[in-house]
Order: sequence, then structure tokens, then C-alpha cells
Amino acid sequence: MQESESLNQAPPVEIPIDGVLDLHTFRPRDIKDVVLAYLAACQAQGIVEVRIIHGRGIGELRRTVYALLQKHPEVISFAPASEAYGGWGATIAKLRPPRGPDTPSSANR
Repeated sequence: MQESESLNQAPPVEIPIDGVLDLHTFRPRDIKDVVLAYLAACQAQGIVEVRIIHGRGIGELRRTVYALLQKHPEVISFAPASEAYGGWGATIAKLRPPRGPDTPSSANR
């Protein structure tokens, strides 16, 4: 591996799965993968309310997050956070509860 290649490869970042995702530290091209992976990890741990911090700015990142949440089959609803939790700079997403092995799925009906 050349030195320039290793400088472009950032090491994986460990993100705590606690229901709060701050997108400020991620590159725009990574946002989709980060949000989708984080939602899946939260749902797997039984966290069904997630706060995604995207900042207020010009709204581009918020629009990206909204587009992802709108299409996500496990998202029940989402809305701007209350002022106490970031207002227009954050979004609260509600996820479906995780399906356990005893939960009937549509395939078993």
C-alpha cells in the first residue's frame, strides 16, 4: 500500500449505540451509510427513539436525513426535535420495535 492510500483511509470510528447520533464529525459522502447502520444497530438493541443531530446550517444535511428516514421501512415517524433537544438542528425518529424470534412475521401468516 502506498503512503497516499493509507492517508486517505480513515480508521473505522466506534460510535456508541445510545440513541443519539451526531453527524457533525462525518463526511457528507458517508452520511447515508452511517445513518442506516446506526438505525439498524439501535433497533437491534431495542432503542426505538433515535435523535439524529444534523445541525441547523442551510438545511442540506437535514434534507438528506429526512429523505433517508422517509424511505426507511423500520421508521414509524420522524419530526424536528423539541427546542430542549436541538430544535431544527436535530430530528427524532421513532423505529419499529425489533422483531424477536417469537414475534410472527408477515412470512409466517
